Amino acid sequence: MGEPLTISVITACFNSQATIGEAIATLKCQGWPHIEHVVIDGASTDATVAVAKQTLGQGDVLISEPDRGIYDALNKGIDRASGSVVGFLHSDDLYAHENVLANVAACFKDPSVGAVYGDLQYVDAADTERVIRHWTSGNFSQKKLRRGWMPPHPTFFMRRELYRELGGFNLGYRIAGDYEALLRYLASGKVKVVYLHEVLVKMRVGGASNGSVKQILRKSREDYTAMRNNGINPLVALPYKNLSKLPQFLNKRKRKINEVG
Repeated sequence: MGEPLTISVITACFNSQATIGEAIATLKCQGWPHIEHVVIDGASTDATVAVAKQTLGQGDVLISEPDRGIYDALNKGIDRASGSVVGFLHSDDLYAHENVLANVAACFKDPSVGAVYGDLQYVDAADTERVIRHWTSGNFSQKKLRRGWMPPHPTFFMRRELYRELGGFNLGYRIAGDYEALLRYLASGKVKVVYLHEVLVKMRVGGASNGSVKQILRKSREDYTAMRNNGINPLVALPYKNLSKLPQFLNKRKRKINEVG
């Protein structure tokens, strides 16, 4: 028997006192016992750090200092992580149930598996039981990748050794750094991925990439650059990527009808 698989969960935060406590609570109730929590705070001026400190256990990591944005914070978290697998739980996100990390860990029992991802729900910021969009990821294929497909980054777990080999987040991106990184990892041919067909994370609406028309346009420009830099034809992939979001609203409506019926 080898050592139990430890999952390092990285939380990047800034002035998140209103939500970080609930996010951490969904981490602390996980049934998988081998968890390292790495909190990277951007020098918050509210009670974010105090809330985080109340929850940290022995061996967890807390850094609070100015940074160059969320991707810089996530890179710091990867550098400080010591677990075999790295995942991300943002300060306004929630794990969907208490067996998320146990189910993820089970997929990594196969040593050939490099990454695991699942489904995601966008939920109302005030009422996290109210689903706005339901993102069913589906199985990975290079063909889908070339058409703008990507798994939801908050549900993505990858072995730490692959981050060392393939690199972290490119700080040249302000909004689409997660998409660029996933493109780079999955297009490399070096990462065997497993799709876990269940909701792993609930994300409150109103994130950096969907908060305003200006941000949406900037994200589209950054998506275009990420595609071009990773050998994906943006003239094909970008329209597909944007249109692929429409079924997420329909899936949510269909699920609601089924539940009522």
